[in-house]
Amino acid sequence: MEKNTCIRVLADPVQIRQCKEEITAKKSAFCHLSNVLSLAGNEVRLKILYLLDSEKELCPCDLSDILQMSIPAVSQHLRKMKDGGLIENKKSGKPSFIHCQPST
Repeated sequence: MEKNTCIRVLADPVQIRQCKEEITAKKSAFCHLSNVLSLAGNEVRLKILYLLDSEKELCPCDLSDILQMSIPAVSQHLRKMKDGGLIENKKSGKPSFIHCQPST
């Protein structure tokens, strides 16, 4: 079995060190983005985020009607996104409205 070997003639230790430092310095940003992409990677949650972005806020019942899903199923997706900091809810009288969390 052949081993993969590098074809470069010389390594650039300065470039390698700088890249390592940059990756280390941005660790929390990569972690946050990874979590966001993980949550938004689901088709239903991506649709919900799209709808919230275009409509600014929607009631979970409206999302249920639009997506033709049960309210408990929509609520489960909303809970995951709320726990992940992507959305927040706003209670306005009886119904609660969901909207996208502002970027920080």
